[in-house]
Formats: sequence, structure tokens, C-alpha cells
Amino acid sequence: MNFNTKLLHDGVKKEPNGATFPPIFQSSAFAQESAEDLAGIFENKKMGYCYTRVANPTVSSFEERITKLEGGIGSVACASGMAALSMALLNILEAGDEIISSASLYGGSIDLFRDIEAFGIKTKYVKNNDWEEIEAAFNERTKVVFAETIGNPCLDVTDVDRLAKIAHSHGVPLIIDNTTATPYLIRVLDHGADIVVNSSSKYINGSSNSISGVLTDSGHFKWTKERYPVLGEYIKYGPFAYISKMRSGLYRNIGTCLSPFNAYLNVLGLETLGLRMDKQCSNALKLASWLQETYSDIQVNYPGLESSNWHTIANTILKNGYGAILTIRTGSKKRAFEIMNKLTIPYILSNIGDTKTLVVHPSSTISLHSTQKELEDAGVYDDLIRISVGIEDVEDIIEDFRNAIS
Repeated sequence: MNFNTKLLHDGVKKEPNGATFPPIFQSSAFAQESAEDLAGIFENKKMGYCYTRVANPTVSSFEERITKLEGGIGSVACASGMAALSMALLNILEAGDEIISSASLYGGSIDLFRDIEAFGIKTKYVKNNDWEEIEAAFNERTKVVFAETIGNPCLDVTDVDRLAKIAHSHGVPLIIDNTTATPYLIRVLDHGADIVVNSSSKYINGSSNSISGVLTDSGHFKWTKERYPVLGEYIKYGPFAYISKMRSGLYRNIGTCLSPFNAYLNVLGLETLGLRMDKQCSNALKLASWLQETYSDIQVNYPGLESSNWHTIANTILKNGYGAILTIRTGSKKRAFEIMNKLTIPYILSNIGDTKTLVVHPSSTISLHSTQKELEDAGVYDDLIRISVGIEDVEDIIEDFRNAIS
């Protein structure tokens, strides 16, 4: 199936009574016919649902669709993108382990890595696609490599294929945050990544009506007890070791479950992901090109522009577009705020992936807690505006920016 057909039909099961959409099972617990049946579910010896913190039919429908879309063997949906990222990492890490991460990260991810230092897990930051620096960062404590496909808000594009080969040559998995690219632009599991994380609050949902996150396992990485003792008895499940351990342990015990209603809203949004991304990527390219051609005193950053440092790699690994986010440097924080306040179409808020155009000043919001070096590594400056382009008519977006800037 091609992309939009897959969204509507792949991984979709027939629903009761001929319903064309999964019902919302807004229930905290599920009754069984016998005590033996319930015991069997708790022992993982019988299929079924017992408690929504563990699993829920509506959430499962969302997970199954994402698994098919990403080309993995299993997905776990969580209460937020940060919860999904936390689960993806903590499922295999313990005190003394190290993460190698691209330095050009979303501020919330940097905050998370700082928080888990208290548990003895250290992060080494490296410049994205700097292969010598990346190779030099490995040691016997390295357990995972992490990067974003398209950095937020740096907009650097990761060479996923090459990074995966390096990670695997050292016997560790590659986890990729694909939130800003989505499977519409790249299925990172096809490029060698082992686990993909999406903040489904963004483009997958599409309407800013629910917080959620989802991770998908490729099933390709060969886990060993020697390197990953925390997986313990789950190693015997082979390709399903990672997902099995998460389902039976960390995920259910910490309680990062996604609500059934939010899962329903995500399935609803997911069906139009391809249509929205096509329009948003097209609008972003047109807006970025117009801004660059019109204003010599405004610096435009967008992977689709030939002036971008990442244009070549974007052409190599991305398909269908270059993403729907661009940034502009205006010369001063004062001017950035003035432009944002004069815009009438975009909403001023700290989200991306909405059908509506959104703007934010990263250094005073999403990167507020970053150090000066972390800000520089992430491409965050005091005069920077991040623009998440929506599906409005691009002529109206352009005219609004023209009026605001003038």
C-alpha cells in the first residue's frame, strides 16, 4: 500500500457492529468470565485486557496502526512524547550507563537527560553528523545512541543510515525521535534505526487536542544479557525482548498509559497525516523561499533551501518534502517579539504540527532552562522565531508576515 492508503487500511481491524472506526473503551478495568481467565491475563499466558494502565482496546488500535505505518514489530503508546522517550531509554538503561546524543535537541529532551543524571545515567553530547566526534564518544559504558531526524529548532538533518551503522558497529541501538519529520518524510526503521519515538501530540494528532507519545521497535537489534542485563529473562523472546520487557515492567509500573479518548483522537488525526504534511511542507517551502528573497536583514533556516547546511542530506534521506518548520533570525529579541505580536494568523504557543500556523520564541520558552552552550548547539538565539507552518492558504500566511514585518 502507498502512504495514504496505508493510513486508512493497514493494521486496521474490523470493529464490532460494522463500525468503521475504533470505539472508545473508556473503562479503567475489564471483567473476565472466570478467575482463571483473569489470572491468565496477569501471568501473560492469555490474551485479553484487565486494566487500562496495562493495555486498552482503543489504545491498542492506535498502536497497531502506528506499528504498520512505521514498519516495526510493536508499539507502545504513552501519555506524552516525553513519557515515550523516557520509556524508550529507561527500558534498557541502568546506573553507570551512558547515552551518546546529538547536541541539537529539543529543550525538553535536554531537561530529561539532565534529570536522569540523578539515577547515574550520563549523556555525552556530540555535534550531529560529526563522525569523528561521534566515534570518539564511545566507551564500554555506552548503551544507546540518540538523535532527532530533524532537530527542533535547529533543523539539522541527521544521516540516519550512517549513524545507525556506527552505533551497530559498537553493539548499541540507535533511537531516533522522528516527531518533526513523521513517517511521511522518512521511515527511520528502514534506514537502520532500532527504535523510533514520536510525540504524537504533534503531526500525528494534527489538531493540538491531546497530549500523547508513541514508540515503535523494529525488532532488528540483537539484545544480549551481557550488554543489557536489565532485559534479563526477556532476552528469550528474541526480537520481542524490548517490547515484552516494557509491557511487563516499566510501562505498567510507572503508569505512563495513554487515555482511551486521546488514543481515539490520535487515530482520527492519523488518517489525514499524509494530506496535512503534503500541504504543510509545501507551505513551509514557499514561506521560507519568500522570506529569504524578500528580506535581506532576516536570516531564514529551512532544510528545503539550497542555502541550508543540511539541504544535501535532506535531499538524500527525506521524501515528499523537507518538513513544516522553519526559523528566522530577526536581529534582536525586541524585533522578534514585535513581529510575533503583529501577526494575526499564527497562534503564539509552544507546539508544532497543528493544522494552524504557530510561532514561538524558543529561547524564552522551550529552551528556557538550557545553558548557553546548549542553546548554541541547538541553534537557539535570542532573536530566533520558530514557525510551525499550517494548512492555511499560503498566500494568506505570506501576506500576514509581510504586514507584521513592515
